[in-house]
Order: sequence, then C-alpha cells, then structure tokens
Amino acid sequence: MLALFETYALVSTFGFAWNVALADAVNFNLLVATAGFIMFNSLKFYQAGPKTAIYLVIWSIALASLCAVLHRYLMSSYFFHDNIPYQEYLAGSHVIRGLFAWLMIALIGMQSWIWFYMQEQSANEKREQETLKFSREAELASLRQQLQPHFLFNSLNSISALAGSKPEQARLMIQQLSDFLRGTIKKDDLQFVTLDEELNHLQLYLEIEKVRFGHRLKTEIVRDEETAGLTLPSLLLQPVVENAIKFGLYDTVGEITIRIEAQAADKQLVITVENPFDPETSRPRQGTGFGLNSVQRRLYLLYARQDLLSTKMTGPLFKTEIKIPQPA
Repeated sequence: MLALFETYALVSTFGFAWNVALADAVNFNLLVATAGFIMFNSLKFYQAGPKTAIYLVIWSIALASLCAVLHRYLMSSYFFHDNIPYQEYLAGSHVIRGLFAWLMIALIGMQSWIWFYMQEQSANEKREQETLKFSREAELASLRQQLQPHFLFNSLNSISALAGSKPEQARLMIQQLSDFLRGTIKKDDLQFVTLDEELNHLQLYLEIEKVRFGHRLKTEIVRDEETAGLTLPSLLLQPVVENAIKFGLYDTVGEITIRIEAQAADKQLVITVENPFDPETSRPRQGTGFGLNSVQRRLYLLYARQDLLSTKMTGPLFKTEIKIPQPA
C-alpha cells in the first residue's frame, strides 16, 4: 500500500514514468521491510531496557542508513542509470529517504519491543502464578501431614496401654486406626470432599478416641438436609474436633458431649463444633495451638480470607465455627 502511494506521488509530482516510479518504490520499501524484519527478529534475543534503549536507536539508524545506501546503489547501478532526471532526483532525496527509513524501522522496532515486552511480562506472571500455586499446594500438603503424627502417637500410646489389660480393645483400636489411616491416604490427593465423606472419615477418628477415653466421650452430629452435596476441604474437621476433645476432656471430669452441627446459610457450609469446659481450669483462648491455626491457614490458602474460622465462649461451652464458601 505504501509502495503504491509512493509510486503515485513520484508520477504526479515529478512526472516520472510509471515503470520508473514503481521500481523505485518497490525497491525502497522491500529494503525497509527487510530491515524491519531484521529488527523484529533481533529483539527476540535482545530486550532493550530503559538504560540500554540507546542501542535500539543506534541499530535502527544503522539499518536505515544501509537501506538508503543500498537503494541508491541498486537504482543508480542497475536500474535507469541513463535516466538523468531520475538520477538527479535519487541523489537529492538520499537524506530524506534515510530519515524516512529510520522512522519506519524505529516504529517497527518500538512495536516489536512492546510486543516482546508484553509477552515476557505475561510469561513472568504465569511463572509466578505457577510458583505460587505449587508453593500453596506444598504448604497445604505439609499442613495435612503435620496433623497425623500427633494423633498417631496418642493412639499408639493408648494401644500400648490397652495391650496388657484389655487386648480385645487394643486389637479393635488397631483395626480402627488402620481404617482411619487408609482413608487418610486416599484423601491426600483430594482437595475437596463432600460433607458426607468428611463426616464418615471423622466417625472413624471418633471411634478411636472413644476407645481411648471410654464412656467419658460422647458425640452428637446434627446436620440440615440442605447440606447434602456441599463440599469442604478434605481432612478439615479432624483437627477441630481433636481440639474440642482436648479442651473438653483434659480440663473437665465426668462425661462430656462434643456436638458437631452443619447447616447451609448464605451459599456457605457453616460447621460448628462445641465442647464443654471448666472456666476455672480451661484456657481455650491460649490453647487453640497448632490444630486451629493450621485450619485457619488452610482456609486462607484456599479462599484468601481470614474470617472463615472463629471461636467464642458461650456459658460453659467453647464454640468453633467454620464457614466454607460453596462454588457458584
């Protein structure tokens, strides 16, 4: 398009023949296009920053000068060398052609620089997102793994204590522990599970704890029908319930009831875990420890929110509330 415009300008302004004007325009524009292609490809391997942009300017000037020199050489040596008016025009327009070539090459270079810069920024952002994703997944996996040793040590100690006096209960606890750990391994690759799956796995944990604490530990699970099919992060409830048992049983005497309630509200799965405590001996505010901290950290990594876990004391009860946003 630019070559046709230049051809028309040479014919209408300077009165050259169409073949002369077309040859001049095509030759010059091919040289500029080739220089622009060289500039574009060179920027694939060299990104000029703010402090080194001078090299881009120097490179464009060199290519433009080369275009002007080659154009004059080719048109004066191989084409129309006996056309005196055209040769005079060619000599007089040499500098103007060089400036025009520089503007075109610099424009191509700037556009290429912007293109490759945006591509590089996009690639960097993608790498950062992938790095953050892998880092988050690694931290989530680490948090899940850190929950098991503490519970496993307690269970093995209980099995050891029961092995001599109550071997039947020890064998039962070993079987229950085996089922619980097998389910845990299966869930390691699952980020989210349904509430039914989580409660079924939690029931295995509670059965083990009931062998440890005997008649002192009672549990009550209440859920709304609307919670059917709702999802939550896998293995999320066990550390919360473990925390409730710890502060319910360790600091009180007699039987206690751990109450777990699940309901749907405002497009969220709301789970409340209640345990009794003795105000004179319990310190639930200072004693949330790793369990609840790990749950809060997991919720933040998954949902980028700090308000999804809360605790409060209501009379003789300590309540932990978890809100799980549901996908739209």
